[in-house]
Amino acid sequence: MANTEFEMQDNGVLVPLSNGPKYFNYYWLRDASIASIDPQTRERIFDVSHLPTAPRPTGMAFKNDMLVIDWEAEDTSSEVSLALLEQVAANGRASDVAALERNVWYGNFLPNISKVSQAEVIGTDAGRAALTRALIVDGIAIVTDMEPTEESLPNLVEAIGPVTPSGEGLFFNVRVEINPTNLAFTAGPLEMHTDLPGEEAAPGVQFLHCIENTVDGGASLFLDGVAVAMALKAEDPEAFDLLASHKIPFFYRHDKIDYRSHQRVIETDQDGNVTGVTISQHLQDNMDLPQELLDVYYPAFVKFIRMMQEDRFVMKFRSEAGNCVVFDNHRIVHGREGYVAESGSRHLRGCYTDRAAMRSTYRIASQKA
Repeated sequence: MANTEFEMQDNGVLVPLSNGPKYFNYYWLRDASIASIDPQTRERIFDVSHLPTAPRPTGMAFKNDMLVIDWEAEDTSSEVSLALLEQVAANGRASDVAALERNVWYGNFLPNISKVSQAEVIGTDAGRAALTRALIVDGIAIVTDMEPTEESLPNLVEAIGPVTPSGEGLFFNVRVEINPTNLAFTAGPLEMHTDLPGEEAAPGVQFLHCIENTVDGGASLFLDGVAVAMALKAEDPEAFDLLASHKIPFFYRHDKIDYRSHQRVIETDQDGNVTGVTISQHLQDNMDLPQELLDVYYPAFVKFIRMMQEDRFVMKFRSEAGNCVVFDNHRIVHGREGYVAESGSRHLRGCYTDRAAMRSTYRIASQKA
């Protein structure tokens, strides 16, 4: 095969693409061969470590929609999708239908929350796509018309992904208890927080099914942690960097469990973009950063918490029986105003599923809808 269009170098090659030449590493190209993936299982069946020497091409050429490569020490050619090469050249990685741009929102977002009925989510690809898209883009949505049965919540969750256990088991009930193990199980106010940061991998997507709510008070509070973190970065970049760079300790313990972990308060992805937050003062352990570092970390931490109390960020509404609020526990910070326990009944039933399951469901459902 002719290689006059390709500039071969020691470890990779410049491939001419639609927006100009793009460098690709030889190992990466050998791994990216379509023959490396089993068509039935869709799993990788090629192990690059089994090559006797580092891969090096003897020639390459475009053929139809493929880059065909002949390799030294191998009898067969590799075929790499030209579409994949173009995607990597443009974005650094293969395209992903679930890699949707986030909609950063503020305290006035309530009229814009996506609402999907339980029947639509369970029974249609369009309903599942609508709910999971809203969770990826906005981080929060409301499922309406929940069936008033014990199986209502698991039926909803399993349309998105398997119920994932936490320290409370598979499901938990938010209501007043005589001997509460969590501040949520009292009638008092609950400060803005994300759930269970003391677990090594905090729960991903949270479901809160309102079964009954006739009390005075108890408004639900939500905010977009990405919005607050981005505002902090704009107002005080040094404070942002501190909270995004250092892990602090959290716990969750009572008579039967004792979870402990370290988390970053501000979470970022591989590109440095804010993906969410981890915050919970009632589950925060004693800071174990160096004391001198705490001289600057604590002021940044306190500033961030105070920002989360500002009206510009906080969305407030009353939980209604028959609705289920669904939200990304790594992005959406939530809380509750106190209520009068004797004024009625307030019962929410909750559980979690994984964020990877949420994105998986969107990838599949959006193609079928």
